Amino acid sequence: MSTSEGDVVTEAPEDPLRQVAETMRAVRETCVWSQQITHRDLVPYLIEESHEVIDAVENGSRADLQEELGDLLWQVLFHSAIAAQDPDHPFDIDDVARGLNEKMVRRHPHVFADAVARTPDEVLVHWNAAKAAEKRTRRSALDGIPRGMPALALAQKMLGRAAGVDVSVAPTTEAPTSESELGDALLALVASARENGWDAERALRERLREMEDQVRAAES
Repeated sequence: MSTSEGDVVTEAPEDPLRQVAETMRAVRETCVWSQQITHRDLVPYLIEESHEVIDAVENGSRADLQEELGDLLWQVLFHSAIAAQDPDHPFDIDDVARGLNEKMVRRHPHVFADAVARTPDEVLVHWNAAKAAEKRTRRSALDGIPRGMPALALAQKMLGRAAGVDVSVAPTTEAPTSESELGDALLALVASARENGWDAERALRERLREMEDQVRAAES
């Protein structure tokens, strides 16, 4: 609250992010369902809300996207509210936001420091250098990749990292020439797996585990 000339009192501008953080805190402290929820309990909701954001980006309206981003933000706030009650290592949404801000400033030295980046590729050079400095304890190029990613996304991520240690997978001889053709080829492979009673997701994950062994062997 602030005071202007004379005795007129004006309210400070509302901060919607602070308001929703306080709403989450109140829900966590007084809602009997929310009080019992753990980080692990929230994982299915986090996955669902993430996919709903993707669906809104691909198929929804601007209103859908706004709503789904809000639902995803609620998950971040919920995890932060749970973490704030940890007896040993508590942190809250302010700590999350502070850490994120510091990281983004470090990774954009061409914006917040004296580095120069005239092309997107040069931006990535700065980003990757800053990220490497932050992750010095990592021993493998594959460290830090979430293994819970869907198999296709995981494969694309791992192939990019594996290329850095000269481990590669030869592309098919009849490579698609567009994303549309790639989609057709992938769908045909899944159809073949289904016809044979194979699990396409599991098959790719098992192959990725083999590739991970190859990468770690190449690094040793």
